[in-house]
Amino acid sequence: MHPEVQQDHPGYCPKCGMSLELKTAKAGSDEEENIELLDMTNRFWIGAALTLPVFVLAMVHLVPTLGRQPWANSHATRWLQFALATPVVWWAGWPFFVRGWNSVVARSLNMFTLIAMGVGAAYIFSAIAMLMPRLFPYTMQHEGNVDIYFEAAAVIVVLVLLGQVLELRARSRTGSAIRALLNLAPPTARLVEAGGDHEIPLEHVKVGDLLRVVPGDKVPVDGSVVEGHSSVEESMVTGEAIPVEKTVDDKVTGGTVNGPGSFVMRAERVGSDTLLGQIVNMVAEAQRSRAPIQGLADKVAGIFVPAVVAVSAATFVIWIWIGPEPKLAHAIVNAVAVLIIACPCALGLATPMSIMVGVGRGAQEGVLVKNAEALERLEKVDTLVVDKTGTLTEGKPRLMDVLPADDFDSRQFLSLVASLEQNSEHPLADAIVQGAKERGSVFGVVKDFRSVTGGGVVGTINDQVVMIGKPAFLRMENIPDIEPLEASAVKLQEEGKTAMFVTIDGKPAGILAVADPVKDTTAEAIRDLHALGLEIVMLTGDNRRTAAVVANQLGIDAVEAEIEPAGKVAHVKKLRAEGKHVAMAGDGINDAPALSEAEVGIAMGTGTDAAMQSAGITLVKGDLRGIAKAIRLSRATMGNIRQNLFFAFIYNALGIPVAAGVLYPFFGLLLSPIIAGAAMSLSSVSVIGNALRLRAMKLENKEERRNIMSNEKTPEKKVVYTCPMHPEVQQEKPGNCPKCHMTLEPKQ
Repeated sequence: MHPEVQQDHPGYCPKCGMSLELKTAKAGSDEEENIELLDMTNRFWIGAALTLPVFVLAMVHLVPTLGRQPWANSHATRWLQFALATPVVWWAGWPFFVRGWNSVVARSLNMFTLIAMGVGAAYIFSAIAMLMPRLFPYTMQHEGNVDIYFEAAAVIVVLVLLGQVLELRARSRTGSAIRALLNLAPPTARLVEAGGDHEIPLEHVKVGDLLRVVPGDKVPVDGSVVEGHSSVEESMVTGEAIPVEKTVDDKVTGGTVNGPGSFVMRAERVGSDTLLGQIVNMVAEAQRSRAPIQGLADKVAGIFVPAVVAVSAATFVIWIWIGPEPKLAHAIVNAVAVLIIACPCALGLATPMSIMVGVGRGAQEGVLVKNAEALERLEKVDTLVVDKTGTLTEGKPRLMDVLPADDFDSRQFLSLVASLEQNSEHPLADAIVQGAKERGSVFGVVKDFRSVTGGGVVGTINDQVVMIGKPAFLRMENIPDIEPLEASAVKLQEEGKTAMFVTIDGKPAGILAVADPVKDTTAEAIRDLHALGLEIVMLTGDNRRTAAVVANQLGIDAVEAEIEPAGKVAHVKKLRAEGKHVAMAGDGINDAPALSEAEVGIAMGTGTDAAMQSAGITLVKGDLRGIAKAIRLSRATMGNIRQNLFFAFIYNALGIPVAAGVLYPFFGLLLSPIIAGAAMSLSSVSVIGNALRLRAMKLENKEERRNIMSNEKTPEKKVVYTCPMHPEVQQEKPGNCPKCHMTLEPKQ
């Protein structure tokens, strides 16, 4: 409840009195006992064994036959109750008194303050009544005895202990998601040394160590294969159960499962630096973060205990003043009931328990939440802005066409371009370099390399100045006569390819066309997001025609093309200024500013670290369908929080007046402190139990998906091409007008 409270040993929180738990869960099972749970369990069973006869002896007078027996109200019976209740209150219930006292010292009154006051009042009143009955008014005495409430004090302690046991067990299950992630990593690794292989604990693996992975083993850490080959099941990362072939120099990820082959790998990232370690750390940090909605509960909790004490005091005064005889007994019993039934823990637990379970559930589905605030904001999102490359597409473009001008040699043209692009980090540049390598190009030395973000690159190779980029960039560099290149690029762009313009020594030299295939899951993801009520906007630096083709294929609502990184930020600001709640999804360094500007940034886990650091949500599997999962997760978690807060508020709003005796004038009903204790203990458990329901929530609505696929609520738009001069000429594929031979353009 208070993540800022941290220490290096077990203990209690000075603010709320709850037992501290490990900052990060350890691998193992949900049922592993902890010291606190073991202690509370022992106190509960011993306390229950001693309390049962106290309760029977106290209630025996209500049984018609037994109640008339001489021993039923004898001094011996009263002394036996006193003897049995004392260890229950002062040993079994001792932690409650310690926490209650600490809350007073720390000036942070909490649930244990109320329990200590209520139990202490019932026990002390009963002890005085039994030892010194003549101190009480004559109206309270029956044959020289005053009623005692040892059974109330003892039963309340036992019920609160039961609540603590149930709560601690439930709280241990909230960390099951992290434990499941931690259990993905093997406990040991096979270290390869000159004398042979031997197993070492996973935490002893160092960067550079050679590790052998045998068939069926889990990959221990992140690294690369140096010997052998196999197929590895990487569903933890990719979401696909189909094994991926691994040979020398291929990367492997810790926690993935090796197939039938064997290989030796070099450890490159160990401990918390591995992908699995980063995921665990991110989930743990998010689970400890505080959502804005928690501010309401914090404000109420800040005044709750003092208010309850005031209500209890007022209850005592009113019953003493106008209550029926015996006034003092009624006043004490009802004041104690008010103290016992109130449960500020239910309010305090409402938000953090739901956040903890929800964030863990998301991690199991590859949806990593950076903090609780991002999860709360995501619920309100109605507009999703997406980048094209790497988000809608695979992010692995391939060189498709090399079209030099008539007076340039094709091999020399590609060699110059690829040599220059070797110095660029842009995905399209990498596609050109790889395509040139496949075609056997020879690379030259580049001098005076210069890159313009969102524009292009320039460099000198073999005394020739080579420039690659967009038409606007070339014009800015004062390159003339590029219109023929633009005309030649139209057909390529209408086929969904990205055209890159090349000049050599200031003259237009040709075009390269690169294609980045749309991910197989993107169309399904867009339909899913539409079904959730989101408007999809695509922002891309690509050409308008290429962007329009992709948008039409996918049914995207709006497109902004030929836009620079700064323009993405401006467009996100514009959408927010229009009153829309905007989420931005991207994977590149150039997306980081826009991700930060959006209400919620969503990074594809296959992208760059800069994008992931700027985002509130990270999709480990890089699948756009994960956004729909994240939205369902957000809506379910926030709904669960509101349910918890509602139940906690209603419970206290109704329970406290009833305990004070508000129903007595109308129905003659009074709430026993024992019933109040049972209700109080179960309130916190019910909140945690409701939060645990999130562990079973379905983030992928298969029935909804079947409906989407069958009904096509957002059908794919067909691309229709038409002639700008002869609009009656229309067809569903690119081509030239039969009348004027102009290139057909996509119909808007």
